[in-house]
Amino acid sequence: MKNFILTLLVFVLAINLTLAQGGTDASEQTPTDTSYWQSEFSAGLNFNQAGFSNNWKAGGVNSVAFGSIIAGKALYQKDKISWDNELELLFGIVRNEGEGTRKSNDRIFLDTKLGYQLSNKWSSYFSVNYLSQFAEGYTYNDDGTKSLISKFMAPGYLTSSLGFEFKPNKEFFLRIGPFSPRFTFVTDNQIIANVPANYGVPAGETVRVEWLAMQVFASLDKNLSENLNLKSRYTMFANYETLSMKNIDHRLDVTLTAKISNIINVTLTGISLYDIDQDPGVQYSQGLALGILYKVGNKK
Repeated sequence: MKNFILTLLVFVLAINLTLAQGGTDASEQTPTDTSYWQSEFSAGLNFNQAGFSNNWKAGGVNSVAFGSIIAGKALYQKDKISWDNELELLFGIVRNEGEGTRKSNDRIFLDTKLGYQLSNKWSSYFSVNYLSQFAEGYTYNDDGTKSLISKFMAPGYLTSSLGFEFKPNKEFFLRIGPFSPRFTFVTDNQIIANVPANYGVPAGETVRVEWLAMQVFASLDKNLSENLNLKSRYTMFANYETLSMKNIDHRLDVTLTAKISNIINVTLTGISLYDIDQDPGVQYSQGLALGILYKVGNKK
């Protein structure tokens, strides 16, 4: 009996020593430092519907519209090294009675930038951004037919840029890239029949490379008030070989979001675009939506 008790005491003591040692090791371990990362993710849906009786004298068309957005940022900063990543996916459709389903919004935007801080407000950087769309786009003719004018990777733009960034605060930055090669893709050779300029890609080819070019890229993300946010993004692209005022591309994206409750928002979006390889005039689009927006992150 004494031997059993002695053995039991030794066993219990051994367990306590093991647990104590394990606790010491765990307490001595340095936790993973994730403070260098700031992230933000949001996803939203909006829905609009209009219906009219057959005897509605004011006129109108029955319609249903649906839109969605997925956006995210992942920002890394340690000492003088920074790595910023941004994603924006937009897609919307509208169905008017008698017209079928058509796109109302469609965009794929990806941007990644590696920077090295030179001073409090200036950094050198190398970036890559990509712009395209998800689905096919058409022009609709008076006789009821439609003509394909765009689709995924037609066009698609892949632009790399090397230069300097001015960032006076966390809300605004300006990148000036004197060396910014751009790849323009048109993967469907049939599009040239409906878009003679073929987005700048030579006939019979699927890609155009502009090696000697400059890009200016600016972004603003500012809270105008507690419940009102303004996001704006401007891009200028100039090919040195064809440099002239009419050949410089400009694009401005603006999004104004008003927060009604924790998840309900009103969003006003606008895009203005000038690209002579697409159209000799200025293109623009505008949208207003009421929907839900879910947002999480640790971005300050």
